[in-house]
Formats: sequence, structure tokens, C-alpha cells
Amino acid sequence: MPLPSDSKTIFLGGLFFLAAFATLYVAREIVLPIVLAFILKLLLQPVVRGLHRLYVPRPIGALLAIAILFSAVFGFGTALSGPAASWAAKLPTGLPRLEQHLSFLTDPINAARQALQKAEQSTESPADKGNTVTVKGPGFADSLLEGTRIALGGLLTTVLLLFFLLVSGEMFLRRIVEILPRFSDKRQAVEIAQTIEHDMSIYLVTISLMNSAVGVATGVVMWLCGLGDPVLWGAAAFLLNYVVILGPTVGVVMFVFVGMLSFDELGWALLPALLYLAIHVTEGEMITPMLLAKRFTLNPVLIILSLVFWYWMWGVPGAILAVPILAITKIVCDRIRPLAAFGHFLEG
Repeated sequence: MPLPSDSKTIFLGGLFFLAAFATLYVAREIVLPIVLAFILKLLLQPVVRGLHRLYVPRPIGALLAIAILFSAVFGFGTALSGPAASWAAKLPTGLPRLEQHLSFLTDPINAARQALQKAEQSTESPADKGNTVTVKGPGFADSLLEGTRIALGGLLTTVLLLFFLLVSGEMFLRRIVEILPRFSDKRQAVEIAQTIEHDMSIYLVTISLMNSAVGVATGVVMWLCGLGDPVLWGAAAFLLNYVVILGPTVGVVMFVFVGMLSFDELGWALLPALLYLAIHVTEGEMITPMLLAKRFTLNPVLIILSLVFWYWMWGVPGAILAVPILAITKIVCDRIRPLAAFGHFLEG
């Protein structure tokens, strides 16, 4: 594992990464759809290739794969709209029960609020009390319209780029192989591309299947607990499981509040969260690592740092893409000799 001995190389490499990350942050509205399209291409490329072997033209196969993917997403959202609306209607009647369970927090919260008010009053000068300037930001409607515009633009960019990536197949890989000077470099480029596609396809399919199993198990358990709407809770567990560590943490908090809204006794109120945590520990700490250990052994500390970093960069989509980006980085570093030391550092 050779390490760079020239300080100029380390310095220039650091400046390059700082410039690259700054560009990714500033241009996230256009970069994020592109990255998402490449990740989805790794998932759908085997499907298009299989259809092509059945004499289905690549453009038609790409359209079929994209249509199946987005039809599943649209049907998923439509199926959840009814249960979500029914729980939103139940929320006002369950708030008194939630206040009863959280009554032990009332005194500490009031004390903290009074302490903050006194601190604010002590820092205000007499001149500040008479002259108050209020700066209004954009309203909720403006923010909603802007967010909708950005989301629709990103979705359109992702779909168009994904279609042409699937149609082009290995065109970019062939061009890279053609311009590389040495045969060893050509072979290495092909090996890296094939490994990324193979391993990431298996990773995405395995994670999706395990998340589906977690969703089914969560829905059944919540139905047995008496929460009702098992499809809603199973779907929530399915989606949250895509965000490693942070997603299940949000799920535990969600089921704590849902249990408190649904049950009078504190023991029954905490039971859904405990059962969901048991399902997640069984899947996340035993089954999934056993299935993926041969291909992905990532440092758990670096996974946390990657989640925090990409969430700060790109929000929730960044947190979902954090582990695939880290896994692709490790695959590339393991097969390029100057980066082998960094790839070993990423290993769990």
C-alpha cells in the first residue's frame, strides 16, 4: 500500500477534494439528480440487459424498466395516502393521551422556558425594547412552490438521464477503454466498472428485499399490537430502513409517539417501539451483514460520518445515497494502487 511521500501531492490532493466538495454543494440541484440517475442505472441495467437478450430493443427495455420502477413508487404512495389521512384525522383525539404520558416533562420544560426568557430579558438593552425591526422571509406558499419546482426539475432530469444511460449501455466504458494507453489500464477499467455494477446491483437488490421483509414484519407486529393500518407502518419501516442507523432511530421515536397516542398504559405504549427495535436489530445486526459481508465490509464509524456529511450536503437524498457512494469509493480505491491505502482505511 504505497503512501504519497511528496507533500505537494498531499496538498494538491486536499485542494482538489475541497474544490470538488464545494462544487457538489453549490451545484446540488443539478448534481444530485445526476448521481441518483447513475445509482438507479446500476439497479436497472441488469433488467435492460436481460430484456435485450430476449430481443427487446434497448430503448423499449429502458422505458419498460423505468415505467415499472416509477409505477411501483406511484402505487406505493397512492396506497399510503388513505391510511396516512385517517391517522391525521385521529391525531386531535389522541393528543390528550399523549399529554398524559408526557406529563412528567411539563415541569422541566416550563423551567427551561422561564430560564431562557430571563436570559433574553437580561441581554436586552432599553434601546432595543423600543425599536424592534422584523424581517420577514419568504412565506410558506412561496417556499412550497419553490421546493415543488426544484423537486419536479430534479425528477425530470433523473428520468431523462436514466433513460439515455440505460440505452447507451457500455458506451462510456468502451470509450474509456479505447483512450487508455496500456492494456493493463484497459483491463483495470473494465474490472472496476464490472465490479461496481455487479456489487452495487446485488447490494441494492439485497437491501430492498431485506427492507421489504422488515416492512412486512413491522406491519404484522403493529397489527398484532392493535395499532391498525399495518400497511402504513410497514411502508414507513420499509422507507426508513434505507437510511442506515438514522432511519431506524427516527422509526423508534415515531413508534414511541404512535404508541402513546394509541394506548393509555405506558407499557403498552412503548411495546410497538420495542418490537420495531427488535426487528431492526435482528435484520441490521445479524441477517443483512451476513448476506453482504463478502462484498461490503465498511468501517461503521465512517458510515456515520458519511451519513452526517451527505445529509448536510444534499439532505435526505444524500443520507440515502451515503452508503452506496462510500461503497463505490471503496471499490475504486481497492483496485487503484495509489489509492489502496485509503481503501484499506475504509474497510471495516
